[in-house]
Amino acid sequence: MPGGTRTVRIAMNGVTGRMGYHQHLVRSLLAIREQGGLDLGGGETLWPEPVLVGRREDALREIAGRHGLTEWTTDLGAVLADERTDIYFDSQLTSARVDALTRAIAAGKHLYTEKPTATGTAEALELARLAESAGIKHGVVQDKLFLPGLRKLKRLIDGGFFGRILSVRGEFGYWVFEGDWQPAQRPSWNYRAEDGGGIASDMIPHWDYVLHELFGRVTAVTARVATHVPERWDEAGRPYPATADDSAYCVFELEGGIVAQLNSSWAVRVHRDELVEFQVDGTHGSAVAGLRRCRVQHRSATPRPVWNPDLPAGHAFRDQWQEVPDNAEFDNGFKAQWELFLRHVVLDEPYHWDLRAGARGVRLAELALKSSAEGRRFEVPEQLP
Repeated sequence: MPGGTRTVRIAMNGVTGRMGYHQHLVRSLLAIREQGGLDLGGGETLWPEPVLVGRREDALREIAGRHGLTEWTTDLGAVLADERTDIYFDSQLTSARVDALTRAIAAGKHLYTEKPTATGTAEALELARLAESAGIKHGVVQDKLFLPGLRKLKRLIDGGFFGRILSVRGEFGYWVFEGDWQPAQRPSWNYRAEDGGGIASDMIPHWDYVLHELFGRVTAVTARVATHVPERWDEAGRPYPATADDSAYCVFELEGGIVAQLNSSWAVRVHRDELVEFQVDGTHGSAVAGLRRCRVQHRSATPRPVWNPDLPAGHAFRDQWQEVPDNAEFDNGFKAQWELFLRHVVLDEPYHWDLRAGARGVRLAELALKSSAEGRRFEVPEQLP
């Protein structure tokens, strides 16, 4: 450990899972350690000290040994009772999250958590109220905002490139193998509603903050969810019924008249450049942004397409777009948000991606599911209760 550092002890619950391990432990906190800690200014450096928490002792021991970490436990109560613990982080399956977060709030720990923060709006709001009453700092992962492609898109919006924005079209997803002849790329609980699974509750909270931060508040939603693949095979090779939705097709109305159409699916084969892409059309120009790339077409360079189904297209439409340069070094999005949250905790710097923002995303997912179930459009209240 480098000298002169300020150590922050972080209980990390869920690091045996894909996201908790790869994005939050390895590519965020361990990456911060590899760079020598987080520079806080004034000659001070923050050093994150992860304490691995989970239910499988053997898996925790193996991960700790792999990365030279010394602290791990299956006793969440003990690590929360330890006054040396500064922050509790949660990336468990959704159905276990509310109880753990509630216990962490009662123990007076600062919170950083994956989304969705709860399986329903009432629970998500109660978490926010409890954290606010306890006077702790709290943050929710909103990683898509830190993707290079969306940061370039935000640069275009701030620079007035689009003129008046008319619409947003988004496509997210890929084919998740059923698990019978090839292992699935996602855990089986994602496809069980009783465990908090479902693509609507998983992805619509993402789309809420992306739309809210880049384009404006969502004022109404119309949605249709589906379970296109009704049977899957779990990690042990056993078949099980898929009780959660694997696809969600949504139309969001935004303040200012913008219409956003966002499709999310784990039952779609990819025919686009990246696993997620957003097309934004405005009066003065358009852009297509993905995870890393962003391409634009200005009104002055827009060709004149003519509909003629009797002749083959004489040009490649994608070749008519211009690449937006990076113009900056883009760090891992999860790591970038971790650094902002850590600075918020120790320096009290501004940070607004909190449990109320998380509850807003849960509410939008809940309204989308209600829209699908009842076959009608729902307005989204401006304020949370």
